[in-house]
Amino acid sequence: GDIESPTAAADVAVIGGVIAAVVFVLICLLVVMVRYMYRHKGTYHTNEAKGTEFAESADAALKNDPTLQEAVDESKKEYFI
Repeated sequence: GDIESPTAAADVAVIGGVIAAVVFVLICLLVVMVRYMYRHKGTYHTNEAKGTEFAESADAALKNDPTLQEAVDESKKEYFI
């Protein structure tokens, strides 16, 4: 009655191996995701000009920015808040 055939035992071993492999891959992905999130926590890069954080006003900061020297027109000023 309860005699297992060799093929049934092999099937159980294959299924167990597949489940173990899937669990291993999921654990590895979880470790990689946690490590990535920990290492990149709080990284926020801006494209603001260097040295403008000590300017008295927005006008002074724009006048001192070398990349915007020719782009700033005194008659047309726009401020974005």
